[in-house]
Amino acid sequence: MAKDVDLSSKEWRDLIFEGKNKEFGAYEMRKNSDKRHNKAMIAVIIVIAAILAVVFVIDKLPKPEAKPEDQIEQSLASLAAEEAEEQEEEEEIQERVEEQKPEVLPEEVLNTVKVTELAIAADNEVQEEIKSQDEIKETQTAVGTTNFDKGTDDLNVVREYKDEVVVEEKKPVEDNKVFTAVEQMPQFPGGEGALYEYIGKNLRYPPMAAENNIQGRVVVQFVVTKTGSIGEVKVLRGKDPDLDKEAMRVVKSLPKFIPGKMNGQSVNVWYTLPINFKLTGV
Repeated sequence: MAKDVDLSSKEWRDLIFEGKNKEFGAYEMRKNSDKRHNKAMIAVIIVIAAILAVVFVIDKLPKPEAKPEDQIEQSLASLAAEEAEEQEEEEEIQERVEEQKPEVLPEEVLNTVKVTELAIAADNEVQEEIKSQDEIKETQTAVGTTNFDKGTDDLNVVREYKDEVVVEEKKPVEDNKVFTAVEQMPQFPGGEGALYEYIGKNLRYPPMAAENNIQGRVVVQFVVTKTGSIGEVKVLRGKDPDLDKEAMRVVKSLPKFIPGKMNGQSVNVWYTLPINFKLTGV
């Protein structure tokens, strides 16, 4: 029985609100519930139909054409792929050609001419070998021809299988030439420390320069000969005539150096040496 009752009917509504205040909001809400349900259903149907219509229209719209830049990239990619394929085919053809090259035996060498050594002997000691006509006919070597070793005359074959050793000839160094830079520079026995120690012990401060309180650096340049001795001496940058003379004197008194070398040969080399003059207790 309860299944046949329409809960939204006017009779059921009046039955429920019988003897109650129908002006209360609940009665009006139940009274208008059918209209609300119908409006909601219509709205849902409209929304679904709109969505389907939008999807249909988007599907029917023409698809955008590819941009010129995309077409260029696609064409470049296709060209690169074609070039790669052509290069692979060329490499395969080259490999096949190389495989078909005839092998050359490495033991083949150039024909060489035999050199006959001449010996001086007395006439009575010389024995001439005389061959008969039959022996001359049997030999395959023509009379008067030169005897050669067996081999090949192809220079390319020989160069391919023969390791050639090229020795670079060292150019002779001029005796009197003075170098500014060489492979092995001259060295003072004991090194630079020993060189400056020698200069400190043998340097004499000029009296006039000391009285006038003249101090500074004198740069001296001299030649260390190929024998290690001191050659030409000159002041490259001076400070005072007395200081310059004293610096040159000390340099000329230096013992022999270990000479510089170029291409394994001892050579003359310019050597630059700064000498400091400083007064102590000033």
